[in-house]
Amino acid sequence: MMRALFAAALLAPLVLLAPLAQAADSCLTCHGAMDGELQAPATAFANDVHKRRGFSCADCHGGDPASDDPETAMSKAHGFRGRIARTAVPQLCARCHSDASLIGRYKPQQRVDQYAEYQTSVHGKRLATGDQAVANCADCHGAHGIREVRDPLSPVHPLRLPETCARCHANPAHMAKYKLPTNQFAEYRTSVHWEALSQRGDLSAPSCASCHGNHGATPPRVSSVAAVCGSCHSVMEDLYNKSPHQPVFSGMREGACVICHGNHAVRRPSPAMLAGPGAVCSQCHDAESAGGKTAAQTAALIGKLDAAVRRSDEILARAARSGMEVSEAVLEQQEGRGDAVKARVAVHAFSLAAVQKPAEAGLAIAARTYAAGEAALEERGRRRLGLVVSLLAIAITIAGLWLALRAVERRQAADAAPAARS
Repeated sequence: MMRALFAAALLAPLVLLAPLAQAADSCLTCHGAMDGELQAPATAFANDVHKRRGFSCADCHGGDPASDDPETAMSKAHGFRGRIARTAVPQLCARCHSDASLIGRYKPQQRVDQYAEYQTSVHGKRLATGDQAVANCADCHGAHGIREVRDPLSPVHPLRLPETCARCHANPAHMAKYKLPTNQFAEYRTSVHWEALSQRGDLSAPSCASCHGNHGATPPRVSSVAAVCGSCHSVMEDLYNKSPHQPVFSGMREGACVICHGNHAVRRPSPAMLAGPGAVCSQCHDAESAGGKTAAQTAALIGKLDAAVRRSDEILARAARSGMEVSEAVLEQQEGRGDAVKARVAVHAFSLAAVQKPAEAGLAIAARTYAAGEAALEERGRRRLGLVVSLLAIAITIAGLWLALRAVERRQAADAAPAARS
């Protein structure tokens, strides 16, 4: 009796894992032996997240994968449905992905409202009318080689998502009937957001889904673009909402963020946006107007701070390369760079006074750190001069010793000569 209980205890974990075990699957066996398009699903399914969780082809396509007889395996009596119609894909995926009890067995933290969100999206609404050209689950996630979002090879991984969206949205032929532009992806790849995502590897940087949503994807300007941008740039949003521009731009279709920064091609901000040829502010403000003068003064102040910080950085770097101790100044310079960031952020208040406070603090720090760098280089100069003087003194001493030694040797030789003759 005890042996039986012990054996049962050992086998219990295997029983619990039984649903995850991979049984024989005639679908994979048969399609794996085929060529081309018929073989591709079986090949791709080898890396599918569903296969790793114990699901089989029949869970989506129906049929009896335990049978080696094609007629039985693909019998409608066993629920075989074959190729899934595009309009049926979201509802098919939702059979599992909207079932909290089922999903909870495999990934408890995963949401189960994706299908409900999809139905509210522009894609879902068009699909419901019979438009089969719009994106469904498989278009974004794949059909047979579906990977987890965090997998770098997944088409919905942050680094790959823009390209996935571009498969449709950068295709002129595909988008022709919707009368939508197809330059969004090309513009996005020039943006500061793409730079952060692709070059610095910042996976939190905005991509298509960050602004438009993913399953509940909606077209831009549905509500407030400023609110979308403010979900990341909250400090800028607060300043803008209290600024004189907010009531002016609130009635405009695009909103201030897009008017000043663009939407997909968001460039790195610079003083050139405020004043000079092609400045954003000049679209509304003449150079001699109050707004134009404020923009020019703000640009000059930020430009002056940027130049002062760079100048200080350069002299501190030179001092550090020379072996001088400037760590305290370098640490203080970090605060100066922080003030430069604050000054740029304060631009969204559209008030010169708001920019002046952090800018003047940053300029004061840059002046101190530059002076520290200068002092370090002067000290380096004094040390080098002292070293040269010391070396000269040593050289003169050595030369004097050598001359004295030679004089002694000559005297000894002169004294020794008469003795040798006698």
